[in-house]
Amino acid sequence: MEQPVTSPAPRLAWRTPGWLAGSVRNKLLAMALLPLLVAFPMLVIALALWGNVAYDRLLITKVRSDLAVAHGYFEQVLSEVGSGTLGVAGSQALYAALRPGGGAPRGGLNEQLALARERLSLDFLLLYDPLGKPLARAVPSGLSRGDASTPIGLMPQALGGALQAARNDSRARLLLLEPDALEALAPHLAPRLRIPLVATRNAAPATRETEHRAMVMLATHPVRDTSGQTIAVLAGGLLLNQNLDFIDHINRIVYPEGALPFGSQGTATLFMDDVRITTNVRLFQDQRAIGTRVSQTVRDAVLGRGQTWLDRAFVVNDWYVSAYQPLLDANDQRIGMLYVGYLEAPFRLVRYAMLGAMGLIFLGVMALSAWFSLRWARSIFLPVQRMNRTMQLVEEGQSQARVGQLAARDELGALAGHLDELLDVIDDKTSALRRWGEELDHKVAERTRELEASNASLQMAQQQLVKSEKLAAIGQLTASIAHEINNPIAVMQGNLDLMRETLGVAGEPVKSELKLLDEQVERMRIIVTQLLQYARPTEYAGYVETLDINRTVHDCLVLVGHLLAQTSIAVQQDLQASRRAGCNRQELQQVIINLLINAIQAMPEGGTLRLETRDWADEQGRVGVRLCVLDSGSGLSPEVLERLFRPFFTTKNDGNGLGLWISQGLVERYGGHITAGNRPAEKGAAFCVALLTEPQAPDAASTRDGRPGAL
Repeated sequence: MEQPVTSPAPRLAWRTPGWLAGSVRNKLLAMALLPLLVAFPMLVIALALWGNVAYDRLLITKVRSDLAVAHGYFEQVLSEVGSGTLGVAGSQALYAALRPGGGAPRGGLNEQLALARERLSLDFLLLYDPLGKPLARAVPSGLSRGDASTPIGLMPQALGGALQAARNDSRARLLLLEPDALEALAPHLAPRLRIPLVATRNAAPATRETEHRAMVMLATHPVRDTSGQTIAVLAGGLLLNQNLDFIDHINRIVYPEGALPFGSQGTATLFMDDVRITTNVRLFQDQRAIGTRVSQTVRDAVLGRGQTWLDRAFVVNDWYVSAYQPLLDANDQRIGMLYVGYLEAPFRLVRYAMLGAMGLIFLGVMALSAWFSLRWARSIFLPVQRMNRTMQLVEEGQSQARVGQLAARDELGALAGHLDELLDVIDDKTSALRRWGEELDHKVAERTRELEASNASLQMAQQQLVKSEKLAAIGQLTASIAHEINNPIAVMQGNLDLMRETLGVAGEPVKSELKLLDEQVERMRIIVTQLLQYARPTEYAGYVETLDINRTVHDCLVLVGHLLAQTSIAVQQDLQASRRAGCNRQELQQVIINLLINAIQAMPEGGTLRLETRDWADEQGRVGVRLCVLDSGSGLSPEVLERLFRPFFTTKNDGNGLGLWISQGLVERYGGHITAGNRPAEKGAAFCVALLTEPQAPDAASTRDGRPGAL
């Protein structure tokens, strides 16, 4: 006969190291410590990187909002200069002084303009006729008579473009004026123009040594008569060069007292081109950094490409979280920059302190977790090591070797106790067998001596008698041994199954050891079964209890607790059953756990798991209990309901389709049934198990045809 050819089992690409494969202790230690040594450091690094990026974004968001406040105030001042000048140009008093026959002397116009300049806080206010000839100007209160009487030059050419723009806009315009143009407008401002350039780190190369130009907010508006004809031109403006009050006011608005934590300081600056013409950044203790220049990188980005700079930058002598925005003149040409920023060093120190504190916290958590993990791992592998050593000693002939008392009160401790009991039973039965064998040999010897005198015809009868007596003794002995050993074997197997269900995925490292124990228990079960064939071959080894269904549900929730802990599923319990269920404990737990696992897998995104128990009676009036497991998943389609209880039918990629089929068979063995369907008023599925208090054989009409019952 031709033998079938079997293909070799596929080899795993990754082989377990020898030091790990041969020891449960090493596997448990690796399982406990590897997450701490690998996952925790990676988590700390990821949190540190994320925190660093998030912290930088917060700082940039802060300086962006600061720049918006500063730019808003800058635009407001432009509007106030323009609207103030426009108000003076349209005032009745100025028109009355200028109209023909008004008779207002030039000195009266000067005083009127001086009052308006003081009220508007302008640096200059001048009046020209339509041809550009000077009529009057505001006389600053601090000027001498000689300065006040200085002749006024013709309207500078730069004011012509500003006047043209003012016809459509009441706002002031930002302009760059040459020194002679500003001197024609306000000669008293000339000392503020000369700004010596200070060599600055990282600035662009420059050939000039002094900045003489003026950056002004200039508003020019016509003065019209009643017929709309222009009778004069009014020009007013504000010089920004070395205007310390203006920049300090911006700084107070953006960074009031206590606005920045950790001792950081906020600063504001106005640039003409790349030169600081007014700032509260300090070059030394009391000297402002006027005349220093911005770095070439910032200059190229803001003035060259017209971008807004939002990043850290080196400002004069320290690092600042900085924001630069280009300033445009009346022709939309980039002529300068508006800057706000604050010291980065205090925030950097706070960041390092937070990272250090987070690292210390994680180190403490890792150390504490490692200590607890090692203790818990020790509580698992020590009992296994002692049981393994005990079995080795027994195999070597030391039949009195025992595991002994263990501190563990879990399944492993119970398993060790059952192993000792099993060894005691085997030792007792072995001693009894040896004693009965000796007694039998003694009786046979006596009978042999009695029959030695008999004739040869009696020798065959003697041999038959000896054989019969030996068989009888062996039959009696094997029946006794089978009954005494079968119960510890069942307890050991139940504890192994419970331990495997409790550990779940965490039991993978000791899977081979548990499998070895299963194989040895199965070997003993086979031996006992073979022995029972001598006595009662059809004897049923299981047992039935009357169980508290509510208590059994609680126990099953504990067994699937590790699965619930990995989800966001809320558990609701409505346990009102007062009767008990007649069933085998392990089989009932198997059914309930199977239904709980199916419900958890039906809610991968989380939901509500509801458990209900009620008293129940069947159509014949037999009483019992009813358990319903309800989930909030997607429910069951008609196609799934049709095939739900058929063997090998599953909706999961990793299932074998036997869970519900086996559960149905277990429940029907005791006269109960399982029903499945969708929840009538809510989303989700419902599975209900009905069991009798007094188990009955299943009805003849109740067959496992794979069809679910009604809810």
